[in-house]
Amino acid sequence: MSALQSTRDPRAFGRVAVLFGGRSAEREISLKSGEAVLDALLAAGVDAFGIDVADDFLPRLGSERIDRAFIVLHGRGGEDGSMQGLLECAGIPYTGSGILASALAMDKLRTKQVWQSLGLPTPRHAALASADDCRAAAQALGFPLIVKPAHEGSSIGMARVDDLPGLIEAWRAASGFDAQVLVEQWIQGPEFTIATLRGQVLPPIGLGTPHSFYDYDAKYLASDTQYRIPCGLDAERERELKELTARACEAIGVKGWGRADVMQDADGRFWLLEVNTVPGMTDHSLVPMAARAAGLDFQQLVLAILDESLEAGA
Repeated sequence: MSALQSTRDPRAFGRVAVLFGGRSAEREISLKSGEAVLDALLAAGVDAFGIDVADDFLPRLGSERIDRAFIVLHGRGGEDGSMQGLLECAGIPYTGSGILASALAMDKLRTKQVWQSLGLPTPRHAALASADDCRAAAQALGFPLIVKPAHEGSSIGMARVDDLPGLIEAWRAASGFDAQVLVEQWIQGPEFTIATLRGQVLPPIGLGTPHSFYDYDAKYLASDTQYRIPCGLDAERERELKELTARACEAIGVKGWGRADVMQDADGRFWLLEVNTVPGMTDHSLVPMAARAAGLDFQQLVLAILDESLEAGA
């Protein structure tokens, strides 16, 4: 049995509400994640039920008996600390990170500022709020660059740019998703995603795609995305990557579970991109892949995440 696996009787969790859907740009992915989590909990014998937070959540929060909540809401409204705060006010324990860590991780700019303050490597970047900011960023950072809405996930609104007109166009497009837009240096090299569970770092996954970067299509639609486990690094570099991930997640305050994205440049240096505190949870998502490599099937993974909410005394 894996040390990460829950040993509790499923009845110990009480009545569990799986929160999914919501109103963010990642709603469709959250619906799939929520369905997979709910099915796994029910199959394990947990008294679980689902709530689509886009519908009648507040009335149900007051009328349903909820002993704890399994949060599978991706993006704003569920992954940014707001749902965590609401549940704390209602006295309902929940899975994953708390209010502050959730809010920090959802804000890519604040995350990078925390890492920089601790000397952790993250690409040089700038905040964009105008065409003049684009010009200043281009001069300071050079090209190529990547533009990102600061509070979105699933690569929504992201674009690689190679010149100033492209940067201004990408900033305007990203502004349609988020008032705060981030631009950062383009790191050319392999990408890795590293999941954490119950304070342990799971086997890293190496990502490969013929797209210019690991975008929404590569994540959810394409059939040619490559997932490498083992990740392709030698033992020493993999240990370095896992240690960096642990430090990065600790700096943000990630609890229970999460997933960090990291690039490696041509000189072999690692660069932290972001942390997700409620990653995708379908059978084909990255955290379940890493869990399988660590000896946990999907049902065991879901129970381990839920178990942490009880152990935390939330």
